[in-house]
Amino acid sequence: MKAHFITLSLSCILITGCNNSNSHENHHKNLDNISQKTMPVLAQLGNLERCNQYQGLPANWLKDPHSGMVKIADGTVQLGSELAYQDEQNFGQKQRQVKGFWIDQTEVTVAQFQSFVDATQYITDAEKQNVAAVFSPSSTNAKSWWQLKSGYNWHMPNGKSGAKAKPNEPVRYVTLNDAEHYAVWLGRTIPNEIEWEYAAKAGQSEDVHMHHEPRDQQHHPTANYWQGTFPLKNTQEDGFENVAPVGCFPANAFGLHDMIGNVWEWTNTPYQGAHDLHLGDPSKLRQNEIKAREFVIKGGSFLCANEYCARFRNSARYPQETDLAITHVGFRTILAE
Repeated sequence: MKAHFITLSLSCILITGCNNSNSHENHHKNLDNISQKTMPVLAQLGNLERCNQYQGLPANWLKDPHSGMVKIADGTVQLGSELAYQDEQNFGQKQRQVKGFWIDQTEVTVAQFQSFVDATQYITDAEKQNVAAVFSPSSTNAKSWWQLKSGYNWHMPNGKSGAKAKPNEPVRYVTLNDAEHYAVWLGRTIPNEIEWEYAAKAGQSEDVHMHHEPRDQQHHPTANYWQGTFPLKNTQEDGFENVAPVGCFPANAFGLHDMIGNVWEWTNTPYQGAHDLHLGDPSKLRQNEIKAREFVIKGGSFLCANEYCARFRNSARYPQETDLAITHVGFRTILAE
């Protein structure tokens, strides 16, 4: 990405998910098919105490090829939604067959990415370009949410003078290229959109409306997303103003944490469909004549608010430029059986 002749403007991106009564049954069937000999030891997460104690590296890291991963059995997923944004509508086959795979229990952490960098001396795109899209709302212009800034990258997500990334946080400011290099290093891949949505829905077949927030029966948030008036007032009802350590909220029926909220996650599926730029367009931060390729990101982030984004659902999707590192996008990997 070229950093010169930058034109600042608006932008955004955004999040979520649910369960149903069949999800737990499907998960138990899934586990029954897995040999105890090949079952990796998973981190015990799901609440604030446990996620804060987690050091960011799963058991047997770099020793077991399935370290930190959950096995998902073959199955079907009802792709998309009829109750939300236009680009979530599925005009093709509703039920999609999915071959089983292994998937990271959590988003890839800073500690995991650090081990990759230590082993390969890899330099991310944000470091090479010395520029990234940073969420930095203005008190005088409420719709000026994004700015291109230097000094922001995966180990300095708060800038040169800010706090460094914690090892148990999801790695951010990574492009699709960065994510794919990490995945190849481990012999893995980035999930496609169908695989990601299958893992996120975890047996759920019931559709939910666009403004269905991820909350439990006591109305407590079950994901890290924005509560309050976006973009200037975050009430932090979920306990976080910014990104959270991985695994602070309960897992879905497949045992996966943070499939909704915290950070958007890369897929290897090109984005094709209606553009719904209700929160602005980050691409306009750059030269207008530059048109980078866009791929689908899934899951929403800590910046998704009901009044603007409302993408905290499993079917939610959004286009993201593949070469633009940004505040609220991370990833997880999969491994074929």
